[in-house]
Amino acid sequence: MSQVRTLLVDDHGGWRQRIRSILEGQPEFQVIDEALDGLEAVQKAEQLKPDLILLDIGLPRLNGIEAEKRLSQLLPHAKVLFVTQNHDADIVSAALSKGALGYVLKADAERELLPAIRGVLGGGKFVSSGIELYDSDGDEHT
Repeated sequence: MSQVRTLLVDDHGGWRQRIRSILEGQPEFQVIDEALDGLEAVQKAEQLKPDLILLDIGLPRLNGIEAEKRLSQLLPHAKVLFVTQNHDADIVSAALSKGALGYVLKADAERELLPAIRGVLGGGKFVSSGIELYDSDGDEHT
């Protein structure tokens, strides 16, 4: 099985290192690069063509939702998974309505990041258990 080429996008170096260490413990993932903001993410993704993009929402120069819109046009086959501390229901809805397949809260990442990635890569959707508006299948509660 070939490795999943992954781009990490977050403006906090400590958080990027934490995600990198989670992924590097798994042989199926290869972190190919990191980006510090949304514009850099779009540029690097266009050049490197990752399979998976782990994207924060609160990014300088171009926020994660806007970056995801551009990424989905440039790389329609790349899977985007938001990894963020933002749990605002409107932001979650906006992020998932633009094409991202998953949304993991940073507070839940230690236990949910790998299942979320595997679910998204398998064609499913994933929403963090810390998000009350959605259930684990990504279906909206009414």
